[in-house]
Amino acid sequence: MDLRIMTEPQQGASYDTQLTLARTAESLGFSGYFRSDHFLTMSGDGMPGPTDAWVTLAGLARETSTIRLGTMVTAATFRLPGVLAIQVAQVDQMSGGRVELGLGAGWFEAEHTAYGIPFPTARMARLEEQLAIVTGLLATPVGAKFSYAGKYFQLTDSPALPKPVQDPVPIIIGGKGPSRTPALAATYATEFNVPFASLDAVTAQFDRVRAAAGDRELIYSAAVTTCIGKDDAEVARRAAAIGRDVDEVKADGVAGTPAEAVDKLAKYAEAGASRMYLQILDMSDLDHLELIASEVARQLG
Repeated sequence: MDLRIMTEPQQGASYDTQLTLARTAESLGFSGYFRSDHFLTMSGDGMPGPTDAWVTLAGLARETSTIRLGTMVTAATFRLPGVLAIQVAQVDQMSGGRVELGLGAGWFEAEHTAYGIPFPTARMARLEEQLAIVTGLLATPVGAKFSYAGKYFQLTDSPALPKPVQDPVPIIIGGKGPSRTPALAATYATEFNVPFASLDAVTAQFDRVRAAAGDRELIYSAAVTTCIGKDDAEVARRAAAIGRDVDEVKADGVAGTPAEAVDKLAKYAEAGASRMYLQILDMSDLDHLELIASEVARQLG
């Protein structure tokens, strides 16, 4: 199973904190470092304040060498699709072809209000147009033009530059919606992700996406809050550090000893997940990553 690290910097993490964690994840053999795309904390004071996802990834692109980098997921409300395509292509160049774009509709109205970002209606319909535009711009051959006439976005004779290193750039779509989300994944996604859900919910959503995708092959993944310790006392300490209850994390995430974690991750594999995003909420706890790499990842092959 492919293991990646996923973080929530809006809860309180500087660029340097993220860089240290990304470099540690890279050195320990995790395949990816992914971060959320939020501008407002959901709890606590969020100090020292938010960091922009794509500015951060641009920095990490130049200060790492092998680990995959991406968003889980970029809020479509934050960026016009043409601008986002330029950002993705540029950071892909800066990383030597290691970028993956997770793109979602956006949901956290409070952060829009806090920073003067419009929070439109019909966000799923807008997301569909943005996916068509971003993938279309990235795929347009050099020298050709790209135009799009939608209800919400219009592009005329775009040169569709710059071009990314990868062709195509992997696109991650996720969510729990029963109909529109599977349809979008079947049309645009390289990978489908179910975030923070029970095993039963993950299995059911995977089945919906497979039915929508037909013969089109996708990578199936899940994101889980993660709290692992060498013994029960260390698990309890790590859960307390992130303000979570151990049993709560065990229910819909991965918590407990390494043996318990391996068993839970194997169940996600049985559900069809070949990749897992381990949400690490205490970004200063590098020992946590080292334990996962040495005692969990090693057993998963």
